[in-house]
Amino acid sequence: MHFSTLRPWLASAVAGLLLAGCQGQSSTSSDTAGTGKPTEAAPTDTASVPTPNDGITPALLAQHIKVLASDEFQGRRPFTAGEEKATNYLAAEFKKLGLQPGNKGSYFQPVPLVEIAGKPDSTATIVGKGKSLTLKYRTDFMFLTEREKPTVEIKSSPLVFAGYGVTAPEYKWDDYAGLDVKGKTVVVLINDPGNAGNDTTLFKGREMTYYGRWMYKYEEAARHGATGLVIIHDTKPASYPWTVVQSSNGGAKLHPTTPDHGASKVALEGWMTLDAAKRMFEAAGLKYDDLYAAANKPGFKAKDLGLSLTTTLHNKITYKTSKNVVAVLPGTTQPQEYIIYSAHWDHLGIGPAVKGDSIYNGALDNASGCAGLLAIANGFKQAKEKPQRSIVFLAVTGEEQGLLGSDYYAQHPIFPLKNTVADINMDELLAFGPMRDVTITGYGQSDLDDYARTAAKEQNRYVIPYQHPETGSFYRSDHFSFAKVGVPALYASGAFESRLHGKAFAEKEREDFEANNYHQPSDQFNPKWDLRGAAQDARLLFRIGQRLASETTFPQWKPGSEFRAVRLKSRPQ
Repeated sequence: MHFSTLRPWLASAVAGLLLAGCQGQSSTSSDTAGTGKPTEAAPTDTASVPTPNDGITPALLAQHIKVLASDEFQGRRPFTAGEEKATNYLAAEFKKLGLQPGNKGSYFQPVPLVEIAGKPDSTATIVGKGKSLTLKYRTDFMFLTEREKPTVEIKSSPLVFAGYGVTAPEYKWDDYAGLDVKGKTVVVLINDPGNAGNDTTLFKGREMTYYGRWMYKYEEAARHGATGLVIIHDTKPASYPWTVVQSSNGGAKLHPTTPDHGASKVALEGWMTLDAAKRMFEAAGLKYDDLYAAANKPGFKAKDLGLSLTTTLHNKITYKTSKNVVAVLPGTTQPQEYIIYSAHWDHLGIGPAVKGDSIYNGALDNASGCAGLLAIANGFKQAKEKPQRSIVFLAVTGEEQGLLGSDYYAQHPIFPLKNTVADINMDELLAFGPMRDVTITGYGQSDLDDYARTAAKEQNRYVIPYQHPETGSFYRSDHFSFAKVGVPALYASGAFESRLHGKAFAEKEREDFEANNYHQPSDQFNPKWDLRGAAQDARLLFRIGQRLASETTFPQWKPGSEFRAVRLKSRPQ
């Protein structure tokens, strides 16, 4: 799971709409975890739900995860031998199941990308006001660029603190008001004012908006002509530690190819630790706590720090083509209407060694989701009643680099978007047993919530919104690429209540994974995992697809969803 981007044409279109969605439906119980959205009462039983003989089993999931997350697959980074092994394995498995190639006789959709293997100088220098501060690469900062140039130099770029780096007219908020940042490097806080600050009446409160995403901040700085943008990392509002910033932003990064070779991007994109930021502000004669408090109040005015940044990035530029893997089970009576199951096959590859291990295997993230694709495909092939609509299985590249493969598919669809009924996405199926909840990330956005609720009842489970909306998870996986182009998208799984061990156990397991294994070499296959919950989730998504495939209607975005207008343009009601 990683981060996402809006293309410029969509970013401007949704400036006033992007944050209006996710309105919950009325139901039978009160708010949970401060989401502001009602949820339903939990079943009171603790018994296991009978398992149908549908071909979706923990053993099958384990079989595929073990292969895809093996050291032989080298962490499945695009442009490596790991990509070839992973994509060939998935295509071969789809072929074994009798699924047809999805792209004009091929199981592959080419995805043209540019790889920028950037290495900043080992130090960056901040000077001014008679002070000189030396920051260390990886310890204090992570810098990168999307400029397709061998060398990118930042020379004495004035530093400006611009709060959250947000221009949001619908919230009457503009951190760039009256500010000229041409040639300057903008320093900003992570997330958005309502989400990361103390006043939950701002923006959407604890629920992160797209304005809190790092890619938005880079894009907004570029629109204002800035040379660079640096985000201050703070673990609590970020929901991930500095080690994730290091592993996700070090070494080679993949980007979509652009006609201007990245010239419209800021020259410097980066992060600095909170400690480094405090030292920087101290050198400017300012206090972080004072600036933070000011940035969280309406009417905040950006602050010129009286300091400048100098650093250089050295880049190796490689143009290559990665692959999405696409297979299809044609529908019996409505083959020109499509239901897509998606999961990303890529992970981080080989990186800095941690405890002697340098292969970032990505077992849960996201060999598990690919295993889910294969298990659900097996379920459809074994089912006596064949789907009336076509079922597409799409394993995408480049999610860890910014949803690149799913975004490319959404912009270059093999199957018409107006005839695409829904996207059902899988990312990190959990491995600690059966769950009682079905957590929907983006709850309240579309009619797919109701399909999930019906399928959940078959398993004696209940539906809730994602309980940590402050993390912005709706914008961090491949379903978002489909939502941007108007296709109703569902991202749902068990997450918060273990059927056998309760909520505290589930919370501990999730927190342990996020703190110790997420984007680390330790995300490896474990034969002791309890994959019954993962199979349960795959089965739930299978049942949703079966129902969608048997209908003639199309699920809709809810009134107020920022994605509704896009869908109505291609498919008026």
